[in-house]
Amino acid sequence: MLMVGLTGGIGSGKSAVAARLGQLGAVVIDSDRIAREVVAPGSEGLAEIVATFGPGVLAPDGSLDRPALGAVVFGDEAARRRLEAITHPRVRARSAELAAAAPPDAIVVNDVPLLVEVGLAPTYHLVVVVQTAPEIRLARLARDRGMSRAEAERRIAAQADDARRRAAADVVLSNDATLDDLHVAVDALWHGRLVPYEENLRHRQPVWVRQVQLVDPDPTWPQQYDRLAARIRRAVAPVDVRIDHIGSTAVPGLPAKDVIDIQLGVPSLAEADDLAERLTAAGFPRFPGRWWDTPHPAGGQPWDKRLHGSADPGRRVHLHVREAGSPGWRYALLMRDHLRADPEQRAAYLAVKRTVAAANPDSAGYATAKEPWFDEEHVRAEEWAAHTGWRP
Repeated sequence: MLMVGLTGGIGSGKSAVAARLGQLGAVVIDSDRIAREVVAPGSEGLAEIVATFGPGVLAPDGSLDRPALGAVVFGDEAARRRLEAITHPRVRARSAELAAAAPPDAIVVNDVPLLVEVGLAPTYHLVVVVQTAPEIRLARLARDRGMSRAEAERRIAAQADDARRRAAADVVLSNDATLDDLHVAVDALWHGRLVPYEENLRHRQPVWVRQVQLVDPDPTWPQQYDRLAARIRRAVAPVDVRIDHIGSTAVPGLPAKDVIDIQLGVPSLAEADDLAERLTAAGFPRFPGRWWDTPHPAGGQPWDKRLHGSADPGRRVHLHVREAGSPGWRYALLMRDHLRADPEQRAAYLAVKRTVAAANPDSAGYATAKEPWFDEEHVRAEEWAAHTGWRP
């Protein structure tokens, strides 16, 4: 099933997004509600909190006095971490139970306020962040929760800032306007991305890139790669592998197809086959058929590899699984690093790409038509590597 992590700072309107997704058909797992359950009167969680922080965190009726506990932990990093060590494992365990009970074709949305702070982003197929201007958040916290400005500012400061959340986000939903505007954005996300993502994942179907369209360089491509690589690394753990951002999106300033190329280096292609199911479950199904790279210099045997893609229609990926240390693995890193280092060849490659894309807009024809240039570039890159002492 598709697992979506939903988060946002206090007062951002994250709960409104969760409610709308629930109306559209998502199975919503509310971490705040579960967090209350695991510390309910009579629970092991509440007993451990009292043992750790003392009876002063209890209300007269024996329930948890949240304001009293908040006064203890907010602003005290060590105390907050002790509390998290008690509650977070219990919340994760209960969330996992609820997700496991969902239908196999479900879109499960985990509403997790501290998703970024506790490093949970790689555990989801997609992370959605609700972002709202600080002044709007402060006004909402005063209106809806009766907080003073000082208290609201303290609560906001205790969480991850917007930049950190954006770095973890596959999707950012702005909630600076009306509730109707927010619903329009959520509906578009649901129908345009989440539903087809779930279908692709269930049918083990990667998104094909059939037409070539070069776009201007996106400064967030490296950040997008980081998120994808973290998911891949988690999927193949505990296998120790090298993961690299390769291809044109790994070369700063170079226009490219909006496809993140990633290289996963494995001990052998047999190991690649063993990891295929785990990669598929993480959202990276394998493309059917045999895949290989054209050898350089030309004339040798094809360099076999495995090729996976992304089931996410909103983020196209080519995941090249190659034997670490093999000619194809080394070549991908050499081409990337030479183009990064040589502005003249970077400009020459861009000219070739634009000419070839205009004449060969289909992906297969585009790749084939570039090979003569790569034969020549291979010679230049090897000379550069010998001169500079480059190593992969």
